[in-house]
Amino acid sequence: MTQPLMPMATAVWLVDNTALSFKQIGDLCQLHELEVQGIADGTVGMYIVGQDPTTSGQLTKEEIERCQNDPTASLQIVEDDVKAVARTKGPRYTPLSKRQDKPDAIAWLVRHHPEVSDLQISRLVGTTKPTIQAIRERTHWNISNIQPHDPVSLGLCKQIELDEAVQLAAVRKEKAAEKEAKKAEAEKAKKAPKKTAKKAAPKKVETEAVEVEAPEASEAPTE
Repeated sequence: MTQPLMPMATAVWLVDNTALSFKQIGDLCQLHELEVQGIADGTVGMYIVGQDPTTSGQLTKEEIERCQNDPTASLQIVEDDVKAVARTKGPRYTPLSKRQDKPDAIAWLVRHHPEVSDLQISRLVGTTKPTIQAIRERTHWNISNIQPHDPVSLGLCKQIELDEAVQLAAVRKEKAAEKEAKKAEAEKAKKAPKKTAKKAAPKKVETEAVEVEAPEASEAPTE
């Protein structure tokens, strides 16, 4: 086991009950340092109940004290005798308590980051394309009750994942704009009248006048 069973809940507890640095907590729970700072500021994980990792045997109090005394040290989680099987790629699993927050997260992404594709939203939040499309077009059955909320604060994705998705979408948008500009220039060039080259006027050949001497008159014969 390389991280706690409930990373966000563990981070909430460590922020509230220890003097560990944001980096130490982030490294343990595999969270971005800004996410841990958001937990301390009350903007992230507001509705998450903290989970004490010492009661579940994932951390020891001695390990926490060691890292509190040395800010450069990293927390070492207690290894299980039986290794957990690594999760294979697939749809993001969302706890039942969080699934009702998905439409709010989708509405927030659609409003604040319209450049993010449906596929990216689906991976971030763990939802389906028809649901995203219904919220985009405001045809969702519960659209009147949907309130946009940041998916990071709802615990549906990590801040670093959201930042990566936004940056990728921005690059894709920029490339698409450049492609459209080149296409427009090409179309404009096709429609522009072609200039015909003027034929050069034939050069005049100057001829030199040749003077021809008249023949001298022959003398008449004398008798």
